[in-house]
Amino acid sequence: MQNLSLAIVLAPLIGAIIAGLFKVSRTVAHSVTIGAVGLSFIWSVVVFWHIVVTGNGPFNETVYTWLVAGNIRFEIGFMVDSLTALMMVVVTFVSWMVHIYTVGYMRDDPGYQRFFSYISLFTFSMLMLVMSNNFLQLFFGWEAVGLVSYLLIGFWYTRESAIYANLKAFLVNRVGDFGFALGIAAVLMTFNSLNYTEVFEIAQYGEYKETISIFSGTEWSVMTVICILLFIGAMGKSAQFPLHVWLPDSMEGPTPISALIHAATMVTAGIFLVARMSPLFELSETALSFVLVIGAITAFFMGILGLVQNDIKRVVAYSTLSQLGYMTVALGASAYAAGIFHLMTHAFFKALLFLAAGSVIIAMHHEQDMRKMGGLKKYMPITYWTALVGSIALCGFPPFSGFFSKDAIIEAAHHAYEIREGWQAGFAYYAVLLGVFITALYTFRMFFLTFHGKERMDEYTREHLHETPWVVTVPLIALAVPSVLIGLFTITPLLFGNYFEGAIFVNPAHNPFEPGDYHGVLSFIGHGLMQLPFWLALGGFGTAYFLYMKRPDIPGIIADRLKLVYRILVDKYGFDRFYDWFFAGGARGIGSGFWQIGDVKVIDGLVNGSAKGVGWFSGVVRQVQTGLLYHYAFAMIIGLAVLLGVFVYIR
Repeated sequence: MQNLSLAIVLAPLIGAIIAGLFKVSRTVAHSVTIGAVGLSFIWSVVVFWHIVVTGNGPFNETVYTWLVAGNIRFEIGFMVDSLTALMMVVVTFVSWMVHIYTVGYMRDDPGYQRFFSYISLFTFSMLMLVMSNNFLQLFFGWEAVGLVSYLLIGFWYTRESAIYANLKAFLVNRVGDFGFALGIAAVLMTFNSLNYTEVFEIAQYGEYKETISIFSGTEWSVMTVICILLFIGAMGKSAQFPLHVWLPDSMEGPTPISALIHAATMVTAGIFLVARMSPLFELSETALSFVLVIGAITAFFMGILGLVQNDIKRVVAYSTLSQLGYMTVALGASAYAAGIFHLMTHAFFKALLFLAAGSVIIAMHHEQDMRKMGGLKKYMPITYWTALVGSIALCGFPPFSGFFSKDAIIEAAHHAYEIREGWQAGFAYYAVLLGVFITALYTFRMFFLTFHGKERMDEYTREHLHETPWVVTVPLIALAVPSVLIGLFTITPLLFGNYFEGAIFVNPAHNPFEPGDYHGVLSFIGHGLMQLPFWLALGGFGTAYFLYMKRPDIPGIIADRLKLVYRILVDKYGFDRFYDWFFAGGARGIGSGFWQIGDVKVIDGLVNGSAKGVGWFSGVVRQVQTGLLYHYAFAMIIGLAVLLGVFVYIR
């Protein structure tokens, strides 16, 4: 199993090295990377079968020891349990589809080989993260996905907007990663180990100092501090409020990487982290409440921003922000299984929606404004039907996959609302509930503006419209199948079975699901059809149909009547503007102050002033050096008089 795990991780790395460091043809570049990720997927399925289906149990071994400091060992190793196996299959499959799709999307790009190298390296980094058995390797994978995302978001480095976007992503993630690094340091300080198993065992049995004094005279729960610091790292990677601002701008990268970042790699890392750390989070009610509130704010308020976006990729991007908020709410409600379940279903239909958007962009000659589209259904039937599948799954209509995972999260939030004290759970429940209507509204707004209604493109584009090639449409079809079926076939073991037993820990007092809650899939569907979320989703669809198919003049009237609200939403609540003014502008102002005062006036003033002082003194002394004897005699007499005066004064 160790050799197989190594092969799964190293195959994409070898593909990235061949495509990126060797002078190979385009065919070789895409063949070796697609083949490597394809092998990783097949081997991941084998591991999944071995760990989960045949019941051989988890695999946890150290590959090698990197460093020993005292009694602390820094190791590289793999822990493959049911949670890891699921993540491995999802990451490798979605990445494989994106690799195949890239052949068509990036066909004419001069950076073709470089792009394949980057996305293969991205897959390697994510696999290292999810397969780690210790915090050291987790941190390596964590930073590696951040680095590669920086390279990919700014892939078109000649565009100023792309450079701004990748710097924004890099800097915002540094904020989260600072908290993450402090959290790992707190783990090491508290448990004297970085190994997951050892840390979880010590935490479970309470053999550690439970409080910590951060400020003089105050005592904090050490578990709360650790969990919140780790979650700050997750907030950066998974783009949770207020560290969400980088994700919409990541659209500046090519569409395949948008799909990979949003569906299966970087943004899912934070969700996976909290689920993996469930034995720690379950020991802190404060941390769980913090997670719950942050997720609720992100789910509701970021979803609203999708209503005013006109760039087709940005609509899907804000949808990702909102859905990540749903997953985070599940984590805060102790429904880790529901969060991972939604992570899995979301990976398929979100990758599908991004790649469908990319297919539209190809056909529209890289036009992304939905106001210049319309009526594409008859030109692009495969893209149309697969995009419809992705849209229905995102909105959560039964029996599509999003229905099961979304309703499970809402049920968990409702359960938390009933059993927990405080306002946090109630706020989260109503946020995710209202978010259902908003999700359906912005999703079908995008769908109707793109594929239905009046054709708004120019004549040249209309004449050249056609379905994209098979290398683009095959991945769409392959992703559409699980978008329909995966929830139906996996809800029972993932939510009501013991699939995550030993991988995720839930305090019995927090457990939102019991095996007897529903009697099979049909019972869950029947229950969902009678609940408010289904009718809210239907209401969102109906509203979108009325506003953008029957009365397309009304949205403009609403925007005109609610100018202030519309301006706030277009301005994204002012977070980008504020961060740019306060943090970026503040940093530039401080730097300018250090330059003008510290460098120019103090340092340069001291150095240049010393030089000027020496020059002035030299000019004075130079007047004495005349070469005339009576001048020297006069100076000697004056000097003697001064010395005598000093001597007499001292006496």
